[in-house]
Amino acid sequence: MPLLSELGLSVPIVAAPMAGGPTTPELVVAADRAGGIGFLAAGYLSAEALKTKIGAVRRQTSHLGVNLFAPNPVPVDRTAYRAYRERLRADADRLGVVLPEDPVEDDDGWRDKVDLLTDAPVPVVSFTFGVAERAVLDALHAVGSVLVQTVTSADEARLAEAAGVDALAVQSSAAGGHWGTLTPSEPPSSHAGLGRLLAEVSASSELPIIAAGGIADAATVRAALTAGSAAVAVGTVLMLSPEAGTSDTHRAALSAGDRITVVTRAFSGRPARGLRNAFIDRYDAVAPLGYPALHHLTSPVRRAAAAAGDPELVHLWAGTGYRAATTDPAETIMRQLAAQL
Repeated sequence: MPLLSELGLSVPIVAAPMAGGPTTPELVVAADRAGGIGFLAAGYLSAEALKTKIGAVRRQTSHLGVNLFAPNPVPVDRTAYRAYRERLRADADRLGVVLPEDPVEDDDGWRDKVDLLTDAPVPVVSFTFGVAERAVLDALHAVGSVLVQTVTSADEARLAEAAGVDALAVQSSAAGGHWGTLTPSEPPSSHAGLGRLLAEVSASSELPIIAAGGIADAATVRAALTAGSAAVAVGTVLMLSPEAGTSDTHRAALSAGDRITVVTRAFSGRPARGLRNAFIDRYDAVAPLGYPALHHLTSPVRRAAAAAGDPELVHLWAGTGYRAATTDPAETIMRQLAAQL
């Protein structure tokens, strides 16, 4: 397929970006060795930190993608923010951390990262949370980058195609971590399976598709490709690999395999799927919408809990197929996913 050639893939497998630590330069390099491509997750990194990670990958391969959080803020109601902060105080006090008094509303260093990627281009750039403005897309196209937009519905696919991207990452709600919906206050149905979503998007857009969400074994890879995808993206299934930067606390929870996954906005103010724990049970029903304000609000609690080895107060992002994750090297995992194609 043309997209496989554009992305430089000999196998139709993409290592999805996982912000906050799990994606490392080593994981991206392993994906390249497997014949796929890996995406560095620029989310929550400064432009300088992203530059360092790109440099680490480039010392071994020039074949990589970078994922950006495109600005699409969900401003928090300040009264709701204060009420949620007050609810979190008991856990924060117990862990000895201070919560931000006022909402932190930022754009994740958007302009600095775009400037970095236009000055030092990478082969592929993808966007999550929002659709970049035309000037940004034109600038990245001008330096030769292939552009991929994360979408979660047919409507979003049409919007992305009109904006001028080259391909779609079609993500179902089965995916671990943040659900990339463009409308977090009114997200698409979380009950629509990946197959149905792929059919709806294929009927609405001519762009090639990378399927994402709940893909964890060879059977789900084949099903997504049969449904018309040019490639698939996997994330959770790589999180126990030695190359992944997954924390010890998170690894232990994934390895235990005894929790269900749920979609929650309690940690960040945007819908995201993770392993159910006490934090979700305690706060999901009362958490307001508000990204990135809630992300910054809960971060001190989550960091302290992870450092203490407490899985009950930290986000444990995981897709629905998390029990298929193994401790094999990432290259081995990706090759096994593609072995029966």
